[in-house]
Amino acid sequence: MKLYDTVNDVDARHLTKDVVASVSGVTKRFDSGTRALDRVDLDVRTGDFVAVVGPSGCGKSTLLRMVAGLEKPTDGSVALATESVGFIFQEPTLLAWRSVRGNVEVCAEIARLPRGERRRRAQAAIDAVGLTGFESQLPRMLSGGMKMRASLARALTSEPELLLLDEPFGALDEMTRLDMQSELQRLYAERRFTAMFITHSVSEAVFLANRVIVMSARPGRIVADIAIDFAHPRHPDLRYDRRFTDHVAEISETLRGAR
Repeated sequence: MKLYDTVNDVDARHLTKDVVASVSGVTKRFDSGTRALDRVDLDVRTGDFVAVVGPSGCGKSTLLRMVAGLEKPTDGSVALATESVGFIFQEPTLLAWRSVRGNVEVCAEIARLPRGERRRRAQAAIDAVGLTGFESQLPRMLSGGMKMRASLARALTSEPELLLLDEPFGALDEMTRLDMQSELQRLYAERRFTAMFITHSVSEAVFLANRVIVMSARPGRIVADIAIDFAHPRHPDLRYDRRFTDHVAEISETLRGAR
């Protein structure tokens, strides 16, 4: 993998073969004067599924956008060990005039992949997220959950080594959200990409992640890095396991102390 960084003059020598993303001493101040993040250090190891939780406005999404290269730190640095990065926004952001297949192929088109390879990857991603048979449908014909599946499939067509997800299930109803959590962790178990997932839901974080990062109120700082040792793929009934509820209680208590 080619090593590159998201800011100038980053010393990336500390990135080992086991670290795909490294956030070092990152502070973010906006032009308004708001300090969103304060001296954040975080290494995301290859194969990790890292979930980030914290109070509203603590800088979770800002941190993710800096890892993606969409924002730059005021101080500190962000370094990646791969250029293969997928990003899923809070909203599906589908093109209204394009079919499901057309939307899913967008990233592959931008990468200028040959038409045949583009179609192959798009169909594989559509099948993987359970949208087979809906390839010709326009976004207005889809439910909220189906739109998010299409957004996930679009990201998968680039076969990312690092997948960044910014509260992608936050607007879904409870049952659809649970279904999408199961779908995502199944894909993670099959494809073994590295993931960084922003969420307000502690139970969602515990169900999906092998590490849960807890952030303080603004300016956001990391106050805990909690290991979740359940094997993937995870059955939905895991949510009723005592060990699961213990993790949820531990993280919830840490969050209360971080406000």
